[in-house]
Amino acid sequence: MSSGLSLRTEAAFDFISLGALVHRLDPGVIPFRKANQCSIHVSGGEYNVAANLSDCFRLKTGIVSAMVDYPIGDLIAERVRAMGVTPFYKRFKHNGVNGPNMATVYSDRGQGVRPPVVFYNRSHEAAAQLKPGDFDWDEIFRGGVKWFHSGGIFASLSETTGALIVEGMKAAKKAGAVVSFDLNFREKLWNIWGGQQKAVEVIGKIVENCDVLVGNEEDLQKGLGIPGPDVESKSKLDAGAFIGMIDSVVKKHPHVKIVATTLREVHSTNRHSWSAVAWVNGKIYQAPTCELDVLDRVGGGDGFASGFFYGLITGESPEEAVKLGWAHGALLTTFPGDTTMATVEQVRAFAKGGSARIQR
Repeated sequence: MSSGLSLRTEAAFDFISLGALVHRLDPGVIPFRKANQCSIHVSGGEYNVAANLSDCFRLKTGIVSAMVDYPIGDLIAERVRAMGVTPFYKRFKHNGVNGPNMATVYSDRGQGVRPPVVFYNRSHEAAAQLKPGDFDWDEIFRGGVKWFHSGGIFASLSETTGALIVEGMKAAKKAGAVVSFDLNFREKLWNIWGGQQKAVEVIGKIVENCDVLVGNEEDLQKGLGIPGPDVESKSKLDAGAFIGMIDSVVKKHPHVKIVATTLREVHSTNRHSWSAVAWVNGKIYQAPTCELDVLDRVGGGDGFASGFFYGLITGESPEEAVKLGWAHGALLTTFPGDTTMATVEQVRAFAKGGSARIQR
């Protein structure tokens, strides 16, 4: 069955995303109050998908974002280049004291019964200052682009970022691209300047331009303002709540052709049951369920989105695209950091039922 998407056959870029670049400080299993060292991971919900599609799936990708000219910006820009992602930056000068800054995410990994803890320093963040008119979309899309993507985290940063997403999506549509949006509802971020009512207003305008949505039933309820069941009492692997909301989503946004999400049951910080489901052009596709021994859970959802998008961009069946997203998201939890260290061959092997037996 077809995905219902109309994808360009030729373009300079397979995929371009718009969002904030951040750096994540990771003390591993040690909580921050006792930490004496950290790893630094470059991340960003929208960037992660572009990085994964480039490094693992070997597509031509780009990121539209803010960049600050100071050492932290240099570090982030170097990692972007290392993942093979083409940058389109609006540059900011740091004043040497308080910014503008590249945001910091603090996230330990937890262990066993102790969950990971995530908090932010997004004070005077450069990406939050981005607004319509900051980028020359005609120039960015000059050679063509197959797919354009953004997300709810970037939309939540300020009163101007949502409008910039809409501007980018309209330009991408004009350039013939498929447009996707990961709802990624973050209550803490929206509460800084408007709360859920503002989120529904902003996201509603964004989704008017989308072909593909990624988000679980909570994202659909809080981000789109669509009533749904109490999901807390149900197994997180039960796709029923998500599937039950699709009719409401499509009724409110009839132009949307695909809605997808991961399914995760957390038994402990290091042991998860993992699956995924997608509604594609009127039909439901669900991945198998596997048991994950989790090293670092951050980025798993972006891992799913990138594998899923890869399948759709390269003409795989919807069923296979869901399996590729599920497999890549599963593998991503076995690596430290927010972006992939997998190869497309490993993803395809796992999607076909590969095992963890040693490869000699």
